[in-house]
Amino acid sequence: MKLFKRNLHKPLKTLVLSSLILTAAPLYALPAQAAITSTQPSTTAQLTLANEYKQYVQDQYGLTLSEAATRGEFVNAVSRILQLELQDKANPFTDIQKDSPYYKAANALYQHGILTRTTLEATESLTQLDATFIALKASNLKELAYTYPEVKVRAALKKLHIDYDQTNLFTKQAAQEVAAAVDTGLIPSDLYDTFNPEAQASSDFTAVLLGKILTFNGNYKHDIGNVFDKDIFKHVYEAYKTEDLISAPELRTIFDTALKQNLVTGYNLKDARYNANFNPKLSLTYGHSDITHAIQLVGLLRSENINAKVQLEPKTSAFIYLKEWGEPTQSDDYQVVQIENGNYIAYAKEYDIAFEFDTVEQKDKFQNVIASYAKKNEENQKGLIAASWWQPLYYSLTKQQDYQVIANNKISKGHYYAQSFSQEKQAAAVTAGLKKISPKSQVDSYTFWVDEPFYRYLSGEYK
Repeated sequence: MKLFKRNLHKPLKTLVLSSLILTAAPLYALPAQAAITSTQPSTTAQLTLANEYKQYVQDQYGLTLSEAATRGEFVNAVSRILQLELQDKANPFTDIQKDSPYYKAANALYQHGILTRTTLEATESLTQLDATFIALKASNLKELAYTYPEVKVRAALKKLHIDYDQTNLFTKQAAQEVAAAVDTGLIPSDLYDTFNPEAQASSDFTAVLLGKILTFNGNYKHDIGNVFDKDIFKHVYEAYKTEDLISAPELRTIFDTALKQNLVTGYNLKDARYNANFNPKLSLTYGHSDITHAIQLVGLLRSENINAKVQLEPKTSAFIYLKEWGEPTQSDDYQVVQIENGNYIAYAKEYDIAFEFDTVEQKDKFQNVIASYAKKNEENQKGLIAASWWQPLYYSLTKQQDYQVIANNKISKGHYYAQSFSQEKQAAAVTAGLKKISPKSQVDSYTFWVDEPFYRYLSGEYK
């Protein structure tokens, strides 16, 4: 909602995620004494990346990865993160039936060209090579792979310590897929020294590939950079410049009706395609309307030696503009529509800036920084960053000391969603009211933790 009205008017009461079976099977078998049974110890960098991806797939998809996954388990995991539609077609597999726990996932991947053979061998161990072929296709990279001439294949495989000319390990197509996985970073450089085609794919290895699949499909964390990046200020400003007011007519109709009924006095419209998807334990979301404030806020964090990933999420805030406030001035970023009682509904361009901090300690420190340099306590107060509010808005999806619990009441339609923040005790009434306005809509209501000044704002306090 349009929070700059806080300084002028009565506070508002509510505010407003190659086939498993080798497409081109390797034409080799290692001697028994040379067979690879385990990977080498992971490097620190590899473990850090793997742990980050493990945390993400657990938080977003409820996946806990096996230390020694089977082919079927990996197929299920890939299908879950891609959320592929399954068409009603004949089962192409000869070794699984409809009662198999792998049936839906395997068929979905087959229908989308990620699996290509008609046997799944679901209980067999997943090798690093198996996993790479699946991940390559699931990342929509197969056409790129099949453009590779032998000279590029040789160069890429050499990074994995594989001599394509001497070993003749793969068919041409299999070698192309592995080579493209190397060049695109699907197999990151931290895994080069531990990549062994026939080795069991560990949970670290599968986590990295799942994270890369998500990244190539645009479903991993979204950020425009880090606080200490040299170009971060440019990226923040450019992200804001390209924002437009969000329309989402169906959602507007529902929540505008709620405004007219005084069920809510404000709401936000957002686009889920810009959601940061950060680790909830390490992240906070900060809302504002002034881009200079965002630029200075990032600079403030740098000056306090606090690093974080940064994402700017577009937001349109809607609220009641009273006719006694005078004739509103409209622009591309601020528009109004007059309603039956002579008041207006105003739609204003704002933003949420999401931070994923390097450590929990840095996340905890954020509140003190805001209280000292971005929280207005008196008129014409000096020593604050530009456009600081009486009641700054920032919140965490996990519990934070000295934060208060409030509720979000949210309806999604496609990739857009509308939400209205309220006190926890008001959430049931807001949800019921929204359901009455739009019986077919699903209202998601949940609690989270917000800073004390904003909690007081929801309680009707001015400062």
